[in-house]
Amino acid sequence: MNPETLRILESIARDRNIDREQLIRDLELAMISAARKHFNSLETEEFGCEMDRITGKISIWRNLEEGGTEDIAIEKLGRIPAQTAKQVMIQKFREDERNSLLEEFTKRVGELATGTISRQEGMAYLVQIDRAEGFMPKSEQIPGESFKPGDRIRCLLLDVRDAGNQVKIILSRSHPDFIRRLFEAEVPEVAERVIEIKALAREPGQRCKVAVTSVDSKVDAQGACIGVRGIRIRNIVDEVNGEKIDVVRWNESSQVLIANALRPAAVEEVSLCFELGRSTIIVREDQLSLAIGKRGQNVRLAARLTGWDVDILTPVEFAKGLETLQGTLRPIEGVTDEMLDKMGAMGMISVFDVEEIGPQVLIDDIGMSKDLAMTVCEVASERAKVVAAEREIAAAEAAARAAEDASATDHLLGGSSESFASAKAVATDQEAEGRASSILGGG
Repeated sequence: MNPETLRILESIARDRNIDREQLIRDLELAMISAARKHFNSLETEEFGCEMDRITGKISIWRNLEEGGTEDIAIEKLGRIPAQTAKQVMIQKFREDERNSLLEEFTKRVGELATGTISRQEGMAYLVQIDRAEGFMPKSEQIPGESFKPGDRIRCLLLDVRDAGNQVKIILSRSHPDFIRRLFEAEVPEVAERVIEIKALAREPGQRCKVAVTSVDSKVDAQGACIGVRGIRIRNIVDEVNGEKIDVVRWNESSQVLIANALRPAAVEEVSLCFELGRSTIIVREDQLSLAIGKRGQNVRLAARLTGWDVDILTPVEFAKGLETLQGTLRPIEGVTDEMLDKMGAMGMISVFDVEEIGPQVLIDDIGMSKDLAMTVCEVASERAKVVAAEREIAAAEAAARAAEDASATDHLLGGSSESFASAKAVATDQEAEGRASSILGGG
């Protein structure tokens, strides 16, 4: 052994990010294994080895039973012990590299990384990131995306797992934090914490809502995230394959935040029921489909962004719900207009709400007696059953009318298969919109 050995160890330590001293200790253990193999010994303590950190000289000795040591010449160990030393050295170096990767990437969990697609296995991609290979399963991919070997992509380091003899690095492009890290990369104010992302809700490949606020009153959080002529938000949208991203203003008031989250729909009024964790949103008839969104996506994301259950009603539906509630409870002896006003202020706008909240809230917050509260809940529950039955009948009639309209349209258009499919799709959309309005509406 000579200084060349030290230079090789230093090169391995630098390339694999392994501590040089650890490699030297591994080499010493490998030489002890070779000595044991040569003498057919099972006692590790019987041998010793030390490598000079300056000259690279390796000294091996054997501890004698009567005391003292006996030096062992490396060249006398033979071919088989040398092969044993090589195998032990390779195994130790691989363990050191695995531990180094595990330590390095564990610290980087949650960060944005850029890598190159190396190959595809089934529906998953293997991505080369620095000196490690990451794994991106189908569940962590953006729906509709596809890559080929050699493509460069950005992804989130989601998790790092110790999988026995290897380190498994899980990557993601569908996780909400991927959007958060893209904002930090594209918007300097977000990276510098001048702008804070308070909440984020995402349906990968479809739409994402981001609530932002600024700690500096001179900085417009929404405008800074969008950028001049939308350049910043456009870069993020391009990265996520055209996924729509709505940047909304954060507000400590839940009513204002919910209204902001439902944009681009214009909200007329927001009523909160803290006992149910539900907000009732009143929008004009022409804004209803916009507020609900395609397949309920807009209202669903708004609910996840704000942490409130969201019901959307038109003014007519809202007024009908209140009218039914008041018409049901006002005849009950002991129920006053003041109590009904308090119930409305607390967000109870239908008989279903009273049934769900229960008598204790009516006793504590409305000021009803125990007997009166029990009576009110019983009457509301009976009325709720009637309203639910009426809704089922109305839904069935609407479905029947939609089917009749589709059949009539097919007859008028000559019965062609394409015309029938088009008319059926229209009828199905109308039926679905009616069901959504019914489900989201109050009784």
